[in-house]
Amino acid sequence: MTCATNPSVRQQFPNLDDSNHSETSPRSTRYNCIAWAAGDCSNFWWPKYGYWPSGVSSELTIDSFIEAFQTLGYQSCNGPDYEPSFEKIAIYAKSGSPTHAARQLASGRWTSKLGKYVDIEHSIDALDGPAYGTIEIFMKRQVT
Repeated sequence: MTCATNPSVRQQFPNLDDSNHSETSPRSTRYNCIAWAAGDCSNFWWPKYGYWPSGVSSELTIDSFIEAFQTLGYQSCNGPDYEPSFEKIAIYAKSGSPTHAARQLASGRWTSKLGKYVDIEHSIDALDGPAYGTIEIFMKRQVT
């Protein structure tokens, strides 16, 4: 069963279908979407529990998530368009609270960890919906 055919996942992500994503790794509870976007598969990133960068506000706000990614060299940018020599992330929010982060791949597509589910490669709009809301901000950092 793929993400798009799993009824629970399908309800949370109505835009997800077999044409706009592919599964890239098995289920794991060791890390979450924020850690995955940060390139950290060893920690679960979330304010007030799990790992959170030292000195960054632990409030559940877009600003604290921006600060967390700034510790990794990311800065705000204008949008999802692929830029060679930059790695981008997208921070999703629902009702003003951060819910998810995705990272852009060298192919221009995006990669996400779906909660306790699998990691997927997807189009940028595939995860908009009731579970994560919509993208609040894009950030980028130079790839060295």
